Amino acid sequence: MTKNMGSIDRILRIIVGLALLAYAVLFPDTGYNVWGYVGIVPLVTALIGWCPAYTLIGVKTCSADPKN
Repeated sequence: MTKNMGSIDRILRIIVGLALLAYAVLFPDTGYNVWGYVGIVPLVTALIGWCPAYTLIGVKTCSADPKN
């Protein structure tokens, strides 16, 4: 499994993931907090640096560095 996400992509995913999780925790009575727990997906993909959806559609946002 090679990395397919660049640093900007990973940072944005961390921000979005944390925001969604914060929504789920801070506003539990809205009835839509289940959507907040979807924030786990971008958070995990950002932490491992690999997105399965990118693999399926052939997208790679990381640099062409062979170490990735």
